[in-house]
Amino acid sequence: MIQNKHIRILAIAPLSRGLGYAVMEGPDKLVACGNKAILRDKNAGSLAWANRFIKFYQPEVLVLPDVNATDTRRAPRIKTLHRKIVVWAGKQQLKVRLITVTQVQGKLLDDAKGTKFGVARILAEKFPAELGKRLPPKRQPWMSEDPRMDIFDAVGLAVAFWPKDK
Repeated sequence: MIQNKHIRILAIAPLSRGLGYAVMEGPDKLVACGNKAILRDKNAGSLAWANRFIKFYQPEVLVLPDVNATDTRRAPRIKTLHRKIVVWAGKQQLKVRLITVTQVQGKLLDDAKGTKFGVARILAEKFPAELGKRLPPKRQPWMSEDPRMDIFDAVGLAVAFWPKDK
């Protein structure tokens, strides 16, 4: 486990629309976050953007969702993209840390059975200047997921990376 609370991490959440990303320097300093829609050749485009994020932010650790965890369902394309990002990061000698949905929910909600919106609401409260106005309304069963949720997926991964405060 990495103990230094002042390292820079980059969390990337590869999703069906593209990528959510978050950069943190310590457990309470969100440097940047956002999402990038990839419209054509999604895996190649997403890999190119991940490469740009890594070169620009120069993180010590790349945090990714554990797409093979039992609590996660991901399309085969996303799993392929995930593998390519991990391989590329290894070639760059970048440390990779995989985090499960259960770990994100447990860290933020103290409940592994919380909802994605519950996680997003907690993150918006934790980082009001960066995320407060980006929080979409709670999704109804007939609604598609708001694209802004990609940002909250990435920030949740980044926050879950840091050791829990005592």
